[in-house]
Amino acid sequence: QSPRAAPGRPGSCGGGARTPAPAGPGGAAGTGPRKVASASATASTLSEPPRRTQENRTRARALGLPTLPMEKPAASTEPQGPRPVLGRESVQVPDDQDFRSFRSECEAEVGWNLTYSKAGVSVWVQAVEMDRTLHKIKCRMECRDVPAETLYDVLHDIEYRKKWDSNVIETFDIARLTVNADVGYYSWRCPKPLKNRDVITLRSWLPMGADYIIMNYSVKHPKYPPRKDLVRAVSIQTGYLIQSTGPKSCVITYLAQVDPKGSLPKWVVNKSSQFLAPKAMKKMYKACLKYPEWKQKHLPHFKPWLHPEQSPLPSLALSELSVQHADSLENIDESAVAESREERMGGAGGEGSDDDTSLT
Repeated sequence: QSPRAAPGRPGSCGGGARTPAPAGPGGAAGTGPRKVASASATASTLSEPPRRTQENRTRARALGLPTLPMEKPAASTEPQGPRPVLGRESVQVPDDQDFRSFRSECEAEVGWNLTYSKAGVSVWVQAVEMDRTLHKIKCRMECRDVPAETLYDVLHDIEYRKKWDSNVIETFDIARLTVNADVGYYSWRCPKPLKNRDVITLRSWLPMGADYIIMNYSVKHPKYPPRKDLVRAVSIQTGYLIQSTGPKSCVITYLAQVDPKGSLPKWVVNKSSQFLAPKAMKKMYKACLKYPEWKQKHLPHFKPWLHPEQSPLPSLALSELSVQHADSLENIDESAVAESREERMGGAGGEGSDDDTSLT
């Protein structure tokens, strides 16, 4: 999933971020609150995006790609709350304020209910007031012996994702929009006997000092309409915040708000936060430990997410895309679906076993 985070709550059946989403209708995983070394350190990372954006604009001009207008300086230095995403009416590439807003929501604690906390992984859920069928999930995981830049590479490397993400059915990048934004496809397995899901998302990414953000939301592409064999889910906003905690350690937060386009049974929601999301995050951690060795054998210098001039993708104008509204898609009622015997006996609905020999 080049950060085409697997859509949705790690381990449920929502849709997501083209940033490996932990398996399920919509899931994610995480760990407890991270202590900030100092206010000045946080401020320095938040002031980083404008400089990086200017660098991206320079690269874009060199590659002949479209650029976005520079964000105007904010009138206040006070932290700003998350920007609304539900009312998006046109396709836009996120700007610096969107990235800061996503970061703020990842770090927020008010309004979240902790549902899992064990071995460095924590999961929170939050019901969206305007529609109780929509839920947000947030997962956080402490990653020892994994530098932030390695985790960032793992989330971007679509070929490596096919090795470790056992939930993926099919994933590929479709086209690039700017030097730090593209559009792509991701389909994934849901817990049996639910129908599998897929999404088309606009994904964008941005290094912020020693930290990184990858996020996405659903769009419509004329050449990739919904398929009859899959349920087209909607990623309202999904993504990852990777925060460096040292030369060889980091914390990752996965945040997802997904409409799985269906009324899901309660056992799916519970299983997502209590089992599937934590398991998916732990599997991602194992993949990170093995990535440096794997990458040395597979085009070690090919990292288009860091070097956009390496990208083989065709460019695409934003005008070719439109926002994917959930109400325009078929709603599937699976609320009465019972958990399969395979699931009850330990099957993770496509999550697969913990055997990671495929990573070698």
